Amino acid sequence: MLYFSSLLQTTSIYKPAADRLFAALDLCNIQYTSIHHTKDIWLRDFMPVRTKRGAYISFRYEPFYLKAYSHLQTDYRRDIAPQFSHPVTYSAVNLDGGNVVFSPSKTRVIISDRVFAENPAFSKTALVQGLERLLEAQVIVIPSLQSDMTGHADGMVRFVHENTVLGNRVPAKSGLEQRIKAVLSGYGIDTVDFPYYSSPRGSAAGCYLNFLETENHILLPVFGHPIDHEAIQKAERLFSKTIVPVDIHEIAEDGGALNCISWESI
Repeated sequence: MLYFSSLLQTTSIYKPAADRLFAALDLCNIQYTSIHHTKDIWLRDFMPVRTKRGAYISFRYEPFYLKAYSHLQTDYRRDIAPQFSHPVTYSAVNLDGGNVVFSPSKTRVIISDRVFAENPAFSKTALVQGLERLLEAQVIVIPSLQSDMTGHADGMVRFVHENTVLGNRVPAKSGLEQRIKAVLSGYGIDTVDFPYYSSPRGSAAGCYLNFLETENHILLPVFGHPIDHEAIQKAERLFSKTIVPVDIHEIAEDGGALNCISWESI
């Protein structure tokens, strides 16, 4: 089952994109429903993370970028948990769900180094070891840009196969993307360049790899840009699943795409 915030339908700026998304889900016969009492639409960040064996881990959601906006911080335990019956393990680690990118087997997980800044009370070694126990996976830490508001891994890499990820294709020959590739290469993971274009700061338009993956479909965000067609063709070559383009430019302008606004459970 897929979940989305009820705010997608009740907030006028999001509703056109939400209507297109839900129409696509209906055509694909993908079940979905709404979660109520969220403070914003970015479910991925404050909902629990599900491990390989099916355990739900709820991390502390107090990101630096919302420090001055406490009214936008959804407390899962207080605001959302009463809507669910599954058992949850609560962790004191401060970690956004958008910064957790599992491999298909869920035996590996990529997290950006923003997690270190968000948890200054932990040594890096202790934090990584603790996360590996909680997530039941090998933790791979990649660099992030300080100027990036969230520093989330799901805006930088997504797995195609166990040893292959997508990365944003940028014109620079040295920089963040190359540092990410170098780190992943050390773990035997290849990086495939995926179409990307930069947008004004704060917008996620152009980040095609922030797609929503289901059992049989890849719902690919598109933005009404000439590069949309290239991204669709590239996804069709890389994935055996059905590619479903969804124009969500209204949502992307507010800072996120399809992975950001969704959450799934058994």
